[in-house]
Amino acid sequence: MDINHLVQTIAIYALPVLFAITLHEAAHGYVARHFGDMTAYAQGRVSLNPLRHIDPVGTIVVPLIMLAFSGFLFGWAKPVPVNYSALRKPRPHMAWVAAAGPGANLLMALAWALLLKIALLLPENAFSDPLQLMSEAGIKVNLIFMFLNLLPILPLDGGRIVASLLPKRAAWQFAKLEPWGIPLLLLLMFVPIYGSNALNLILSPLLYESDALIRAMVL
Repeated sequence: MDINHLVQTIAIYALPVLFAITLHEAAHGYVARHFGDMTAYAQGRVSLNPLRHIDPVGTIVVPLIMLAFSGFLFGWAKPVPVNYSALRKPRPHMAWVAAAGPGANLLMALAWALLLKIALLLPENAFSDPLQLMSEAGIKVNLIFMFLNLLPILPLDGGRIVASLLPKRAAWQFAKLEPWGIPLLLLLMFVPIYGSNALNLILSPLLYESDALIRAMVL
């Protein structure tokens, strides 16, 4: 990727990536507070201000490197602390807290789709073209983070949801697999399969269909 293309890509993706990652975490804090856990609130993490959630490496450096050299997006914000034992009903409420992050990404994908519609309705000018490109990036970025986090792997949100739905004994056995979650995710990301990787093969059909559905709904 040449330097001009890289700078353009960073300019287009910077805001979508920043909001996709940080507001995902903020959503966990909001829902945890709603169900009785004040841990994130006490630390000032129940906020829509992205600066409160940024991890310099995970929110900025890693996504830009991944985007520049692989075309795949991956990153993280500072995890919102959740004390599941403080929730009024720990097991069912854990599922809602976990689902809040991907849910926020879905809402943001829809919001970017509305901005895309506005961009397409505007007369073509120096503002409409960048807005269109950024909106398309926003849809893509949020769908990636939504489906990635819904994978049933601990410590991802999908793994938390699965753990909350399993019977207690099975959930305890499943929770013991958490130390292997990140290595498994990295394996899916970087081991080549049929010229791609396992994670791309899993996510691509979901991304394609959901992107088409959102565009059909809004446009």
